[in-house]
Amino acid sequence: MEEKKITARGRATRQRIIEATGEQILAAGIGGTTLDTVRAATLTSKSQLFHYFPGGKTELVREVATWEGQQLLEAQEPFVHDLSTWESWNQWRAALVEYYLGLGRWACPIGSLATQAAMTDPDLEAFLGASMSDWRDLLAAGVTKMQAAGQIDREVDPQRIAVVILAAIQGGLVLSQPMRSAWPLEAALDSALEPLHQAALADRRVPSSPPADA
Repeated sequence: MEEKKITARGRATRQRIIEATGEQILAAGIGGTTLDTVRAATLTSKSQLFHYFPGGKTELVREVATWEGQQLLEAQEPFVHDLSTWESWNQWRAALVEYYLGLGRWACPIGSLATQAAMTDPDLEAFLGASMSDWRDLLAAGVTKMQAAGQIDREVDPQRIAVVILAAIQGGLVLSQPMRSAWPLEAALDSALEPLHQAALADRRVPSSPPADA
């Protein structure tokens, strides 16, 4: 639906439906989320749902995926567009951890949706796969900038490091979820960033942690 055809009140209602659906999907999965459960959670009628989402559940889930992707990217800004210094990498890491802590859900919305979409919606799976690729490319671009600045070895494969970092984020969240603690995610991120530190040129190497007597 074109945004210009919706009133300000309508946009607020539509966004409320998207956010409530996102919460339901994380709690019950795509299969466990129905238009009836969304209606009950948002106190909207069937006609309202189809007014804002003519394509029904399929369109609604895709809108959730789009919104979640935007939220995830915004949480990493502006650092994810820099990543040309060790400081910006540390700021990016802190912002990402804070984002997941703020959600209070201990799961990556995009990662969770991607896993479920593989079984339900090939088009959604492709969209989420592209979102993950875009995220990977941003991280890889940061590694490339570090190489151009002479901070790390030019022989390092930026895409490979980016994939390792993304895998660490998803795995760390899986371990953080039952523990209700950020430390598994933080540990996974630190381990994923270690190859980046190991690739630092000898005369510019930055320790990943301060000395014990610091």
